Amino acid sequence: MNDARIPEAPLACARCGKTTDTLPLTWTCSVENGRREYFCEECARANIRAIEGRLDSAWW
Repeated sequence: MNDARIPEAPLACARCGKTTDTLPLTWTCSVENGRREYFCEECARANIRAIEGRLDSAWW
């Protein structure tokens, strides 16, 4: 069964394109325009204020 909370591998960062086979605990998930977007630790740290401000990634 496909659980919507578990992304299919490989997973790519929506910002930089970095890929991983499993979802690391340090990655961030955001729902934008009805789609789940995942961001690696580096991209999430660099844009944490925009993420906490609930700005779509198009704004950063």
